[in-house]
Amino acid sequence: QQRLVESGGALVHSGDSLRLSCLYSGLTLDYYDIGWFRQVPGKEREGVSSISVSRGMTYHADSVKGRFAISRDSANNMVYLQMNSLKPEDTAVYYCYVDLSGSRHWGKGTLVTVSS
Repeated sequence: QQRLVESGGALVHSGDSLRLSCLYSGLTLDYYDIGWFRQVPGKEREGVSSISVSRGMTYHADSVKGRFAISRDSANNMVYLQMNSLKPEDTAVYYCYVDLSGSRHWGKGTLVTVSS
């Protein structure tokens, strides 16, 4: 059974950097589309960054382009989200996901709080 566990969330100051990690268990990362969403209470979940194996592409939302980078360590089944120049509006719960056979599977999330 697939399991996703995020870590790395913290309280940081505006301008700081933070790296989130997601450990994927029970699957081989190289074969599936993976990525990160974030959600602020009361708002819809927003796509942040992703890696599409099928398209051979990496995606970043306009709001994070130039500041965030997604990477994959297939040997260790890890996906990372490097977040630089953080802003208060980046405050959210961050979720990693994987698309398996038409279904999206989620982790439980990790909280990032950016103070001004």
